[in-house]
Amino acid sequence: MKVKQILVLAIVFACLLTGAVNAQEQQPQEQQPQPPPATNPAESASMDIQGIKTYLLGPGDVLDIRVFGQPDLNSTVQVDSEGNLSSLPFLETPIPAKCRTDKQVQKDIALAYSKFINNPQVSVRISERNSRQPATVFGAVRQPTRIEMKRKVRLNEIVAVSGGFTERASGTIQILHTEPLMCPEPGEEAEAAPIDGTKIPLQIVKISELRSGKAEANPVIRPGDYVLVTEAEPVYVTGAVLQPGGVYLREQLMLSRAIAMVGGARKEAKLNDVKVYRQIPGSTNQEVIHVDVAAIKKNQKPDFVLQAYDVIEVGESGMFSKDRIGSTLLGALTGGLQSAASSTGTYLPSRVIY
Repeated sequence: MKVKQILVLAIVFACLLTGAVNAQEQQPQEQQPQPPPATNPAESASMDIQGIKTYLLGPGDVLDIRVFGQPDLNSTVQVDSEGNLSSLPFLETPIPAKCRTDKQVQKDIALAYSKFINNPQVSVRISERNSRQPATVFGAVRQPTRIEMKRKVRLNEIVAVSGGFTERASGTIQILHTEPLMCPEPGEEAEAAPIDGTKIPLQIVKISELRSGKAEANPVIRPGDYVLVTEAEPVYVTGAVLQPGGVYLREQLMLSRAIAMVGGARKEAKLNDVKVYRQIPGSTNQEVIHVDVAAIKKNQKPDFVLQAYDVIEVGESGMFSKDRIGSTLLGALTGGLQSAASSTGTYLPSRVIY
């Protein structure tokens, strides 16, 4: 018995010893600090998207300049109206900064100070970016906004930042340039010329061409540009349609499409004589245009192009016209049976569902 007791105690002691060793091995791992959460890829990419690394300096930008071991040379300077750094300590010759990166300016400053200091260590940091006015996007977009311009940005990016088009977009975008291009690339010299105050530098782009991917419909937006997504003007559809009301006039809106946008015509609609009331320019009077939509649907006539503020009236066919004679007779027959049943006390259901 003593031998068995000794063996049992030895096994229990071994198990306890193994558990203690494992606990000691796991304890440092549990006490290790957790690594910080990974950076959001969108946040890290946004710096490159905004063009901070390749930002070209311009008048109004402010630079923080430090020279290692030389506190008297440390300074905060602004790029002047001519595009130079003209107020650096002990330097009489201005350092060109316009349309250059901070790294390029840093090399020139170090070279200039090397005349007084052996191998100067210079750092340049952009503390304020004031040389480019924001572009403004408004009109038929979901989020009208002002967008800081740190690099070349194209129209489709501007629209995306503004949340996209609303249902009121008419189909055109107007781009008004208020400032000349500051740092033109080869072939863009004309855009860098001063803007003539007697001429409006207006560019019009079609939304359909932008969506189709045409390069000319996706121009570069300059700093200070006003981008107006024009809002559509309404046309009104009344009469024998499912949902009478207004629809927005986009480019080349056809009559048959406008009727379809309000749910289509009802069965009793008189499609062979749809009336379009149109305001006469310069007058308070209206002209009435008769359109055969039935022939249009059969491809016998071309569709009708609508204009802003047209009023479309879809009339009803007569009760005994060929389009309604069947429903008229059926209604009369049903009504007669119901009347006869009510007079005799017989109940006739108006609708039976099997």
